Amino acid sequence: MADEAKWYVAHTYSGYENKVKANIEKSVENRGIENLIQKIEVPLEDVVEEKNGQEKVVKRKIFPGYVVIKMIMNDESWYVVRNTRGVTGFVGPGSKPVPLSDEEVAKMGVETVRHKGIGMEVGDNVEITSGPMEGFSGKISEIDNERRKITVMVAMFGRETPAEVDFGQVKTLG
Repeated sequence: MADEAKWYVAHTYSGYENKVKANIEKSVENRGIENLIQKIEVPLEDVVEEKNGQEKVVKRKIFPGYVVIKMIMNDESWYVVRNTRGVTGFVGPGSKPVPLSDEEVAKMGVETVRHKGIGMEVGDNVEITSGPMEGFSGKISEIDNERRKITVMVAMFGRETPAEVDFGQVKTLG
């Protein structure tokens, strides 16, 4: 059993997401397993809806029919979630729950993923490996761990131009 909690996705009956979240939270509290099941989220987004000529910002479920759960997967935590009313199963092949990758967690917005850095420093020479600036290389002038962005100074039109790219879009040059 790994000690680190990971995010898993549970499939629910549509419209039961908040009930499922509340029921799991109650089970966790009753069993005293806060260390196993640490967080339950129903990812929401703000959407502007127009009603009777009035614009109103409402929260809408980003993934209807799903609840994301940060938990340490073992028999007990699996059992608690799986046997919660409204849960139809975990997302994964067969019935084997598959944890979300850091990238998926970041995209879902349920948690800011903290990375241990990228193994690159300001001043390193890098090549941009994807995106509109693919093939360009230059020196790193800035690293933004919070936003997972790197600013690379590339030579363009005879001068240094800053290009902002994601961590995964660069590789260091020997």
